[in-house]
Amino acid sequence: MSEDRESKDTPPDAAGDDGTPTEDPDEHTSQSGAADEPEPSTGASEEADGQPDTDQSGLFHAGAADTPDPNDESVFEEPDPDDEIEEIPDLEETDLGQEVPEHLIEEGFDPEEDDDLLGGLNIESTSEIPIPDRLVDQVIGQDQARDIVVKAAKQRRHVMMIGSPGTGKSMLAKAMSQLLPKEELQDVLVYHNPDDGNEPKVRTVPAGKGSQIVDAHKEEANKRNQMRMFLMLIVVAIILGYTLLTATNILLGIIAAVVVYFLFRYTQRSSDAMIPNMIVDNADQQTAPFEDATGAHAGALLGDVRHDPFQSGGMETPSHDRVEPGAIHKANKGVLFVDEINTLEVRSQQKLMTAIQEGEFSITGQSERSSGAMVQTEPVPCDFIMVAAGNMDAMENMHPALRSRIKGYGYEVYMDDTIEDTPEMRRKYARFIAQEVENDGRLPHFSREAAEEVILEAKRRAGRKEQLTLKLRDLGGLVRVAGDIARAEGRDMVVRDDVLTAKNRSRSIEQQLADEIIERRKDYELRVAEGSVVGRVNGLAVMGGDSGIMLPVMAEVTPAQGPGETIATGQLKEIAQEAVSNVSAIIKKFSDEDLSEKDVHIQFVQTGREGVDGDSASITVATAVISALEDVPVRQDLAMTGSLSVRGDVLPVGGVTHKIEAAAKSGMDTVIIPEANEQDVMIEDEYEDMIEIIPVRHISEVLDIALDGETEKDGLVDRLKSITGSALDRQVGPGSKSPSPQ
Repeated sequence: MSEDRESKDTPPDAAGDDGTPTEDPDEHTSQSGAADEPEPSTGASEEADGQPDTDQSGLFHAGAADTPDPNDESVFEEPDPDDEIEEIPDLEETDLGQEVPEHLIEEGFDPEEDDDLLGGLNIESTSEIPIPDRLVDQVIGQDQARDIVVKAAKQRRHVMMIGSPGTGKSMLAKAMSQLLPKEELQDVLVYHNPDDGNEPKVRTVPAGKGSQIVDAHKEEANKRNQMRMFLMLIVVAIILGYTLLTATNILLGIIAAVVVYFLFRYTQRSSDAMIPNMIVDNADQQTAPFEDATGAHAGALLGDVRHDPFQSGGMETPSHDRVEPGAIHKANKGVLFVDEINTLEVRSQQKLMTAIQEGEFSITGQSERSSGAMVQTEPVPCDFIMVAAGNMDAMENMHPALRSRIKGYGYEVYMDDTIEDTPEMRRKYARFIAQEVENDGRLPHFSREAAEEVILEAKRRAGRKEQLTLKLRDLGGLVRVAGDIARAEGRDMVVRDDVLTAKNRSRSIEQQLADEIIERRKDYELRVAEGSVVGRVNGLAVMGGDSGIMLPVMAEVTPAQGPGETIATGQLKEIAQEAVSNVSAIIKKFSDEDLSEKDVHIQFVQTGREGVDGDSASITVATAVISALEDVPVRQDLAMTGSLSVRGDVLPVGGVTHKIEAAAKSGMDTVIIPEANEQDVMIEDEYEDMIEIIPVRHISEVLDIALDGETEKDGLVDRLKSITGSALDRQVGPGSKSPSPQ
């Protein structure tokens, strides 16, 4: 079979009666290309005596009548596109992210006048809302990412999506697989190579035909094995009969029979080795393949060859039977999704680059200590669309050449965290609740009031006025917890109280820890909520992004033993250290005292090992230091949060809603926030009457509210206004834009 070695277009079993390969480039596939005509049988004919013929390699072949004829169109008839393949509409004309049907919208609904939380939906429960069939139509928000995915599917481009967890990256990747055509799918077969067992041959056939080819080869092998068994029994019977009739050594006859048995068993193994190994089976695929390779090791991603402990003596497993496909091969003609792309090993990222560029990749053993490392198949097709995803830090450890491949042959898109709060989006959020219920399959639907409460929570979690959160995985968790509560209570519908209970039960670990710390401080009297104290201010902080906590800050001014300096303790991180330096500039300009002879000590109380990050405590630090310098007490029924410029402007910060609620839980009567954050306040109804919210624009307003003692305070505030007021008036006016939160 030397010609078969020279031409890899011929599968190893396509041999004639004389054992030489049949060369016909038009009837065979290349080592990694698609097959025009599958050829599952050997085509060898039976002799007149009914015994199976053998070729020069000693391999048995069944008759042609026992296996499908490759020229018979009835066996491998191409699927009729009108019958089996659903026609895929023009993606550019498809109504992606379709809206809720208009007949569900209340007649006469005016979005300008009616502030309905469901966007005018006239429903009693979410069971009345129809759910789109396609995933791409179920996507909420992310219009830019959705449009890019549609274009990428049509043009077969790679995509990298970067954004916060739970914003829909994996859902968009799955939606992309539904948009790809199904008629291009292929099955991949690996054959034994009689010339070099360590280089198995690869063949591709249209999806669904691979199993027919394997079944045909198995049937051939079974018939050959039955024939061998019959011949073996005849030979053994002759040997044993001859031994008994001639009265020769019976033991010698038994040994001869055993030798014949093992000889036939050995030839049977060589016959079984001719059965191809189907490593990719797309027969039952209704859409293009979708493979999630997130966190996959090298073997799972790139393919592997299993170790064989029996490598000789006729007990070895043929190398082609030990070949295992990787995710890149299973995703051929489909989508390969890798989340947290930066967690892949550098070597795997380099191999992935090769697979993307070449469209084919050989499979070899991944462990150097394994016998599979000696095996390397012909290139296996891996023409996939790469969808990489991750958080912002994913780009730092991602191989630059891999990112270049994706960017050069595709798109990069940033996933939004929030979206504008409109009646249309509120209706889609109501549909989102219905989708979560249907996808779960075990939850009751939500009543109108319960759905309204979920949308209120979506507004609150956005952290910005007139916005809705797009972190829908977390919101879906609230939906599932509320559904579980309703089901445990035996109700067939989720009501508003279930959602309120779920909001408490589905608190994050950080929120539970923050609540525990607040209660613990009450026990140890670390919380001061009344009177006034010099140099002590109740600051506010956020834990985990969605949990507020009160963070006291204390300041003390002492004579310096050397050059005066500002000393801050409490595990301050880089941004917090810079914020303290900025505050020091204001103090030096404001104070009449010579700070070169004084040390300013600033302590962030009970910050723990996590420390303090960010600059949202700037006005807290400034107030505490000024109070200590001037010996003016600070109100303890008041908490504050806000960043500070070196000119005294109060700048916006993040997490104001959670901070205000933490202040209310801690017993504060008043909270000071930046004026620019006033529009972002979305506190729960239960806290509205518990606390007064005062927005401010500059540090003089903070001192005017926070410091106690009219005589001392008035002179102090007037002096500070003369320093900071003019600068602020020029930069922040009634019609000016607020800076972004820090």
